[in-house]
Amino acid sequence: MSKQNEFLSLVIPLYNEAENISPLLEHIDKALSSFDFEIILVDDFSTDKTVHIIKSHNHEKVKLIELRKNYGQSSALAAGLDHANGDYIITLDGDLQNNPKDIPTMLNKLKEEDWDVVVGIRTKRKDSFLKKLPSKIANFLIRKATKLNIKDHGCALKVFKKDIAKELNLYGEMHRFIGLLAYLNGARVSEIEVSHQHRIHGKSKYGLGRTFKVVNDILLILFQRNYLQKPLYLLGNLGIFFFLVGTIINIYLLIEKFLGNDIGDRPLLILGVLLLLVGVQLFTTGIAIDLQMRTYYETQNTRPYKIRTITEFDK
Repeated sequence: MSKQNEFLSLVIPLYNEAENISPLLEHIDKALSSFDFEIILVDDFSTDKTVHIIKSHNHEKVKLIELRKNYGQSSALAAGLDHANGDYIITLDGDLQNNPKDIPTMLNKLKEEDWDVVVGIRTKRKDSFLKKLPSKIANFLIRKATKLNIKDHGCALKVFKKDIAKELNLYGEMHRFIGLLAYLNGARVSEIEVSHQHRIHGKSKYGLGRTFKVVNDILLILFQRNYLQKPLYLLGNLGIFFFLVGTIINIYLLIEKFLGNDIGDRPLLILGVLLLLVGVQLFTTGIAIDLQMRTYYETQNTRPYKIRTITEFDK
C-alpha cells in the first residue's frame, strides 16, 4: 500500500534515448517508491532502439505512446499530457539530466504552499555555453515582458496540478515555456532549486540556432497573451496610426499645392499615399484575422500529433 494518496503521472518525451531508458526507469522507481504513479513515455519517432528497449522492460507502470513521425518535443509532450491520469502531472526530460529525487520536494512545496505549478531551477547547470545562451535570453525577455519572475524557464522538471496541465495547448516549440503558458492561463507559479546532471549517453538536440527560435516563440506568446482574442486591437491601431500620419502628410501637401508650390516630384507625396494604403490594409487585415480567430475557437478540435500505437504493459 502506498504511503501517498495522490496518483502521479510522469510525462517524458523521448527521441533517440535508447541508452538512457534503463537507468531512467531505475531512478524513477527508487525516487518514487512511496507513491502511486504512472510513467508515460512518448517516443517521437526515434530511429534507434528506444522503443525496443522500453518494451523489453515490460515495466508495469509504463505507458508507451509511439508517434507516427517526428513531430518535435512540444507535440510529444502534448500527447503525454493528454493521456496522463494523475492528480499531479510531472514533466521531465529523458536524458537523465533531471533527477527524479527532486520530485517529492517539489510536490510538497506545491501542496503545502498551494501553488498550481512548481518549476525547477537548475543549480550548477551542467550544460555548454551554446545550450545556456538561449535560456538566458529567454529568461531575461520573459522577466522584462511579463510579471512572472522565474529564473529558469528552460528546466524540463516541472510539477503541475492536473487541471492546469490539461489546459495547456502546446504547438510548435512551446514546450520551453509551459510554465509561462500556465501563468498566462491564470496559474500560480513558483520555483525551487533542483539538481542538474551531465548528459552521459546520447547527444543533445540543442544548438546556437535555438536562440532565434526562442526569441520568435516569446514574441508569439506575448502576441497570444495580448491579442490572440482581439488581433484587431494590434493591427487596427497600427492601421489607424499609419492612416492618420498619411492623412496629415497629404493635407500638408494639399495646402502647399494651394499656395502654388509644386508637389508632384516630392518623395513626401509618395510616402503620404503609401501610408494611407498601408493603414487601410492593416485595418482590413485585422478584421480578417479577427474573423479567423473566431472560427479557430469555434471549430478547433484537433491535436498537433498522430499516434501510431499505445502500449500498456502487464500489471
